[in-house]
Amino acid sequence: MKLEADLAAYLEHLRSERQVSSHTLSGYGQDLAKLRAFCTEEGLANWAELGTPRLRRLIGRLHKQGNSSRSLARLLSATRGLYRYLMREGLCERDPASGLTPPKGERRLPKTLDADRTAQLLDGALEDDFIARRDQAMLELFYSSGLRLSELVSLNLDGLDLPAGLVRVIGKGNKTRELPIGRMAREAMAQWLPLRALANPPDGAVFISQQGRRIGPRAVQLRVRQAGVRELGQHLHPHMLRHSFASHMLESSQDLRAVQELLGHADIATTQVYTHLDFQHLANVYDQAHPRAKRKGNTE
Repeated sequence: MKLEADLAAYLEHLRSERQVSSHTLSGYGQDLAKLRAFCTEEGLANWAELGTPRLRRLIGRLHKQGNSSRSLARLLSATRGLYRYLMREGLCERDPASGLTPPKGERRLPKTLDADRTAQLLDGALEDDFIARRDQAMLELFYSSGLRLSELVSLNLDGLDLPAGLVRVIGKGNKTRELPIGRMAREAMAQWLPLRALANPPDGAVFISQQGRRIGPRAVQLRVRQAGVRELGQHLHPHMLRHSFASHMLESSQDLRAVQELLGHADIATTQVYTHLDFQHLANVYDQAHPRAKRKGNTE
């Protein structure tokens, strides 16, 4: 059958000429086997007969069957690769996958800490030494101002104005923004900076190692993770503190535009994910508080 022969020739091309890995070859083979089975079911004699409407119908069917957006994107990618080969060999004239995109997957909501867990993290017992004071200042600043990891590690002294309660950071696209620093974060920074000065750092980096060098992203991630295990007994990463900052700000203010500005999002759609978190919070409060929302068996 021509469908099978052409597909076998393409997979051999990937193996011998493109020299793709066995794992990649297996993935392409599995995806394209679905496509070939569909073409056979449709009674197609060759690959040129598969048009965009038919391929769109296959994608829709697989989506309804529970295939993820990622797996459908992989199938479309494999299909484009096959048709590039077929067009190069003169076996067809157009790619039916051109312009097709998979259905959007359900967007994952970011993980956050609630206010009580955040307080538990930040209010734990603290040693009065270089590492402890530095780590506390980093945690407070992450949560107080919603900084990205890259913004924190690149922060210099000239970006701090503690008396005014402001920090100036350079975010994505080299865009500068000024953010407020809360009282607790200012206090943590005031306790950290004298210890920093004793290390005699060669540049203006705010957060440094004991050797005086600017601390790197991986080191910050490690210290945040260790703080999460120590204080909360859970995995914690810097972006979770940024997410918590955004969620708590939105819960309190209901001002989406202001939260967008604070986070430095170019598109408000990026910020709108936090409205879903806020709705979850409100829904939980409603379920617990409204007399007509309580389920039978939960009331006395």
